[in-house]
Amino acid sequence: MGPASRRRMKVVVNGKLYTVEVEDLATSPVRVTVDGRPFEVDIETIESEVAQVERVAALARPAIVEPGAGADRPAQPPATPRSASPREITAPMPGNILDIFVKVGDSVSGGQELCALEAMKMKNAIRASRDAVIATVEVTEGQSVTHGAVLFTLE
Repeated sequence: MGPASRRRMKVVVNGKLYTVEVEDLATSPVRVTVDGRPFEVDIETIESEVAQVERVAALARPAIVEPGAGADRPAQPPATPRSASPREITAPMPGNILDIFVKVGDSVSGGQELCALEAMKMKNAIRASRDAVIATVEVTEGQSVTHGAVLFTLE
C-alpha cells in the first residue's frame, strides 16, 4: 500500500494529541499507525455516522499505550465518562458546538435536533432522546466539549 492511499490526521483522545495514519478502510482489519506504533483494528459498519465515529474511537483507544508503560504490560484504557441519566443529553464524541437550536423551557420532540457538534471536520446533529422540555442548556456556541460532557438536561 503506497503512501498516497494513507490518510494522516491528528486525533485528540482525553486531551492528548496523537498523530494517526489510517490505511485502506475497505480492508479488515484496518491498519493504523498511532504516533509511529502500528495497530490493527476491526471496524463494524453501523447505520449512524455518529455511532460509526464512536465505534472507531472505542476500538482504537484501548490500543494506545501511555508513556512509561512497558512493552510487556497491556495498555490501560482511558477513563470512561460517567453514565448519562435519561434526563441528560451528552456529547457522543469530543468536538465543538457549532449551533444551538433550543433554549431553556422549549418543548422538544424525540429526534428533534438540539445542536450541531463538529467533530473530525464533520457536522453532527445532536438530537433529543425523547419528548421533553429543555431544563438546562449546559453549553454555548463555539465551546469545545469532551466525550460524555453534558450538553442539555431534560425535564
